[in-house]
Amino acid sequence: MGRLDNKVVIITGAASGMGLAGAQLFAKEGAKVVATDVVDVLEERVQEIVNNGGDAIALKLDVSKQESWKEVVEKTIEKHGKVDVLVNNAGIHIAKGILEAELDDWNKVLAINTTGVWLGMKEVIPHMQKNGGGSIVNTSSIAAIVGGFGDGNGAAYSASKGAVRSLTKHAAQNFGEHNIRVNSVHPGAIYTGMVEAAGIHSQEEMGAIYEGRAALKPYAGEAMDIANAYLYLASDESKYVTGLELVVDGGWVSRS
Repeated sequence: MGRLDNKVVIITGAASGMGLAGAQLFAKEGAKVVATDVVDVLEERVQEIVNNGGDAIALKLDVSKQESWKEVVEKTIEKHGKVDVLVNNAGIHIAKGILEAELDDWNKVLAINTTGVWLGMKEVIPHMQKNGGGSIVNTSSIAAIVGGFGDGNGAAYSASKGAVRSLTKHAAQNFGEHNIRVNSVHPGAIYTGMVEAAGIHSQEEMGAIYEGRAALKPYAGEAMDIANAYLYLASDESKYVTGLELVVDGGWVSRS
């Protein structure tokens, strides 16, 4: 028996990194995965999941657009009849501080990282209400908890993830009576393909940058560490957990 048998899951930002790890893990645990992203490589990644015996489909989704959300949710309901889990994983980072960032930078980050989370919940929650409940997992960051190095010099990123942290608590309180659980995951330094594309070529190399912040070696995590956090919150193992901030950072926040 899988931990997510027969659960229908929508995951955003699923073409790479933490979202892809989540899609792969959820499929192994028996979920019917609706993997979404804006990039074409998503189709290839989802086909790999299917080739390995998973139940998954790929749908194009711009999380900042309400019509795009409506289309994805409608297609999910048409195919599976319900949505049990939503993982709002999609996000971007622009490394500009308050004085360096332009208004377009600010708006772009907030549109994807915060508005996208709100729109996802807005479109999915009514279906969860009809279905008798569900689980929503929102990806925030330790940047919502600590300042400085933790936000990668991204003012808009910091603000967007702080908003996700608060919005998650708002939703947890307002929809608990409908058996809808809403929790946030707060990654620290995590080695992903995006980090590799930025010129850092191993988890250990990334960890060397964060030594003295995280307590656990190699001082940087990997995408599957976050996927496992998603899995716990998506599964019935966390049936009495809502409004939680699940920090996965190797102990970074505990030093502050």
